[in-house]
Amino acid sequence: MAGNSQPLTAPALRARKGTGSPIVAVTAYDAFHGQLLAEAGIDIALVGDSLGMVVQGHQTTLPVTLDEMVYHTRMVGRGTAGRVFLLADLPFGSYQSSPEEAVRSALRLVKEGGAQAVKLEGGKDYLRHVAAIVSSMIPVVGHLGLLPQRVHAMGGYRVAGRSPEEADRILREAKDLVDAGIFALVLEGIPRELAAGITREIPVPVIGIGAGPDTDGQVLVIHDLLGWTPEERRPRFARRFADGRGEALRALGDYSRAVKDRRFPTEEESFHSHAP
Repeated sequence: MAGNSQPLTAPALRARKGTGSPIVAVTAYDAFHGQLLAEAGIDIALVGDSLGMVVQGHQTTLPVTLDEMVYHTRMVGRGTAGRVFLLADLPFGSYQSSPEEAVRSALRLVKEGGAQAVKLEGGKDYLRHVAAIVSSMIPVVGHLGLLPQRVHAMGGYRVAGRSPEEADRILREAKDLVDAGIFALVLEGIPRELAAGITREIPVPVIGIGAGPDTDGQVLVIHDLLGWTPEERRPRFARRFADGRGEALRALGDYSRAVKDRRFPTEEESFHSHAP
């Protein structure tokens, strides 16, 4: 697939609402990922705090720091080279205490990391934070439903919005976030029916992850979709589009055997003191 013909912007992505052209987003954590997404014509590279789990080996996203998010965002941006919209997560502890802290953290992701927009988790408790960031001329994406940064408060990773009361709350918070200024909303781990209703109700694009097929777009973790995640850890909603882990293990095994059997390197793969 060819890359994007011209760089995407927040207004251009918002304008995709209702056009019948779904938004395609994939997480990315380094320059190599960024290059892959650009060459594949992906719309959004999300530098997610999920890097804490899939890159750093933590059990949750909570240990990820703002410095680390700036570092990884900068790397991804080198890879995308402006050909993919660059969205970065505000990590746990970088925005919760005040709108002023949220603005400072968002400014770092844009100025130092090169992000074009930031994403933060939560609804009613962070409306002032969202509005303050937007007032600082930084586009914001909201995130409702299953909130990984609230894993301890929620008692684990669970589907959100199954009760009528919780579904009503998520819908209200989605509308409130729109009023606060978000240009798009991620819905994670909620029933398909709720995601479809919110998608109809709000005027900004809704990007789903584990939220069914009726949203305005989808996002997946690159390790999940390429099959790098061990099967026992792959979320139910994450389809494997390749067997990346299997192919990597096969290649590594072939390399190991070739070295041990002295079949690598060959004469053609060797240098000599005097070039012919």
